[in-house]
Amino acid sequence: MKDKIDQILRWVLTPLSWLYGAVMWVRNKMFDLGILPQVEFDVPVVGVGNITVGGTGKTPHTEYIISNLCGQYKIAVLSRGYKRKTKGFIMANSKSSPETIGDEPWQIYNKFGRLVKVAVCENRRKGISELLKLYPDLEMIVLDDSFQHRWVRPKISILLMEYGRPVFKDHLLPLGRLREPAHEINRADKVIVTKCPDSLQPLDLRLVIKELDLMKFQKIYFTRYSYGQLAPVFPDEASFAANLGSLRKSDSVFLLTGIAHPRYFVRHFKQYPFHKKIEHFPDHHDFSRSDIARIEQKFRNMKGERKIIVTTEKDAVRLVHNPYFPQELKPFVFYLPISVVRIQGPQGSDNNLIEDLKQELRLPESESELVNVSGVISEDNSFNEKSFDSMYGAKEEEDIHGRNDLSFDMRNDDLRNESDIPDVDDDENGDAPSPTISPGFGINRDSLED
Repeated sequence: MKDKIDQILRWVLTPLSWLYGAVMWVRNKMFDLGILPQVEFDVPVVGVGNITVGGTGKTPHTEYIISNLCGQYKIAVLSRGYKRKTKGFIMANSKSSPETIGDEPWQIYNKFGRLVKVAVCENRRKGISELLKLYPDLEMIVLDDSFQHRWVRPKISILLMEYGRPVFKDHLLPLGRLREPAHEINRADKVIVTKCPDSLQPLDLRLVIKELDLMKFQKIYFTRYSYGQLAPVFPDEASFAANLGSLRKSDSVFLLTGIAHPRYFVRHFKQYPFHKKIEHFPDHHDFSRSDIARIEQKFRNMKGERKIIVTTEKDAVRLVHNPYFPQELKPFVFYLPISVVRIQGPQGSDNNLIEDLKQELRLPESESELVNVSGVISEDNSFNEKSFDSMYGAKEEEDIHGRNDLSFDMRNDDLRNESDIPDVDDDENGDAPSPTISPGFGINRDSLED
C-alpha cells in the first residue's frame, strides 16, 4: 500500500518538479548572462549555503569559520534572519532576541558578539552596504544561507552537502529536497561534505569525490560533528550539573528537537543506557503555550529515577526566550553543544578550509595576538556546584518533580518517535537504526582500489 502511494505521489510531483526546475534554469541563466545584475564588493565576501532544503549544517559551519578567524580579523556576519518578526536592516545588540533578528543570528551573536558584528537584512546588497557604512574597516563579511541569493557575487562561495543526502541522489522540489538542479554545485568554489560518520574510511571519501566529479578549480572538504558536554538552557536557574556518562539504566532523558534532520542528534544518545523519549517539532518551530504544556506533561509522566530534558543548541535559543516555559522545569533543561571537526581527506584532497580562506582572500596578517575565543564558544559552567545526585537526592526522598510509579513503556535504548521524526525509523525491535556508514553512491569500490 505504501509503495502504491509513493508511486502516485511520484506521478503527481514529478511534473511539478520539472516546472520548478524550468523556472530555476531561467533564473540562473539570466544571472549568468548578466540580464539580472550581480554586485561585487571591495571587501571579501564569503557565502555559505546549500542547494537542499535545510539540515546541512550552515550555522555550525558559519560558526566554524568565525571561530577560527574572528580573533585575527574584523569580521561581520549577515543573515536574512529567517522567521524573525521584523523587517529591514538590523544590527544585533544586547537587546536583540530571536523574534527581532532570528534564532540562528541570535545564536551567533550570543557566542561571538564581542568579536564579530552580526546583522540581518532580507536584501543582502543593502545589508552589506549598511555594514560598510557603519564599519568601513571590516576585513571580511560572511553571508549565511546565500547560495540562491545571486544578487551578490561573493569572493568565495562555499556549498554544503550532507554526507547522508548526496545531491546526485536527490530530486528537485517538491518531489525531492533540491532547491536547484544538482549540477549547479559547479557554481561553488568550495564544497564541504558535512555530517560525516566517525568511522568514515579513506575509500568512502574517494567514492564521494568521484561521484561529485567537481571542476578543477573547486576544492572539497570533509567535516563531522563533535558533541560537547551538556550545558544549561537556563543558567540562572541551574543548580546541578548533568553528565550523560553518569546516567544509568534507571534514568530517563526527554529528547526535544525542532530542527530539520534530528537523526544525528538522536543517534548520539544511542550509546547510553538510559531510557529515551523523543518529541520532535518542525525546523525553526516557535513553541506555543500548548506545545510547552504538552512537553511539561510528558516529562512529568516519564518514569525515571533521575530525569532531564536535553535539546539542541538551536532549540535552546528559542526555549530560553519562551514566555510560557514553566519556572519549575527550567533547572532540568540542558542543551548539547556541537562543533565542526575537520576530517583529513584522502591523498591529494587534504584541504584546510581556514588556511585556504586566508590565502585566497589575501587577508592581511594580523599584528595583534590571536584572541582565545574558547571563552566565547564555551558556556560558563561555574554554576555546577552540585552534582546530579545531590540535586535529586536519595531514591527514597519524596518525588516533587513528576516521578511516579506509573509503568514505563520505553525499553532500554528505545528511540521510538511519537512525532514522526524524519529519517529516524524504528526497526522491528523498536530500536533506532545505526548510522549508515556508506552513502550507497552506486560505485564499484573495486574500481577505485587500483
